[in-house]
Amino acid sequence: MRLPIAVFFTALPACMWAGSDSVATVLQRQSQELFDAIPQGKVDVWDRYIAPNIVYAAEDGTLKTKAQLLDDLKPFPKDIWGRITLAKFTAQVHGTTAIINYVVAETEGYFGQTLHARYLETDTWQETGGAWKLIAAQVLALRDDPPSISPTQAALDAYAGTYRLTPQVTYTIRREGDHLTGQRTGRKPETLKAEVADLFFVPGQPRLRKVFQRDAAGHITGFVERRESWDIIWKRAAL
Repeated sequence: MRLPIAVFFTALPACMWAGSDSVATVLQRQSQELFDAIPQGKVDVWDRYIAPNIVYAAEDGTLKTKAQLLDDLKPFPKDIWGRITLAKFTAQVHGTTAIINYVVAETEGYFGQTLHARYLETDTWQETGGAWKLIAAQVLALRDDPPSISPTQAALDAYAGTYRLTPQVTYTIRREGDHLTGQRTGRKPETLKAEVADLFFVPGQPRLRKVFQRDAAGHITGFVERRESWDIIWKRAAL
């Protein structure tokens, strides 16, 4: 069953697609065909729809050529399966060029476990000789909050205190019942959830982590605010 999809498009060429599917419908169908071809490694589908000089920015930050994309297509091995649907599909058509945007919702079976992932993709298609070819794509991985654990109140109390970025900028952590709240100077309080011991996150900010540091005796000395691979150091004020 297809997900409910809202399609918006403008500037359709008057000479094209009269009495047939709209450009948006065609591109939605072709995009779904590309994703349906991945689990079986159907190279012919991708070869048919993508342009020879495609610029493809993958979710891992690499740029791929058509040859590389086709070479990557291999049937999924045993015990791995995948299903991909498109949501929030939109299209803007400018003459013989169309820009589409959508969310890729992926469900993957991996050795008996089920995984879910989401990506935001923006594609550019161009009509040549009556056929639409994919000439550019950019894929961004969408992040969700990780699972959280529930430390004891005594464990949470160990994190309470004031942490300093500068003498003027502080971050104060308090325990409120069964959870922590943190408040930076001049900002509103925010809930802190534990991913594992000494690793906390703010719901709705999956790119950030607070990694608490301890000395040889096990006392918390501060935390680093980690934005993926970059750290900002906060030192704990004297108790």
